[in-house]
Amino acid sequence: MFTYKTKIRLHDTDAAGIIFFANQFKIIHDAYEDLLEEHGWSFQRMLQKTNYFLPIVHAESDYLKPVRVGDKIEIAIKVGHIGNTSFSFEYTLKRGKTLIGRAKTVHVTIDQKTRQKIALPTAMRRALTQYQSATR
Repeated sequence: MFTYKTKIRLHDTDAAGIIFFANQFKIIHDAYEDLLEEHGWSFQRMLQKTNYFLPIVHAESDYLKPVRVGDKIEIAIKVGHIGNTSFSFEYTLKRGKTLIGRAKTVHVTIDQKTRQKIALPTAMRRALTQYQSATR
């Protein structure tokens, strides 16, 4: 499991001082970017030095507890599924020991030029496998 820590900023919230719903996706995407960078797949590198990209084709999120300005949260990421051309991430958001949210994103590997699905690169498949739970 990969973990990412952050603090909720004023610009993450709405007029009620609670996280604006779309910003939960922003925060999990920040965690996703850090996971990729840890393995040498920054978006800059992917765009400039590979022939593929990983767009999100499905996203879902559950908001379980209010999250406010100043809250320190941790996002745990695990891989839910790895297919031939796609994979999914499952995110668990916590404030301390309190579960505050869950999310899921599904990514498809596409050729940068043709925008058609292509096989998930072997090195990426290998890296993602380490984030799958042992029960899958």
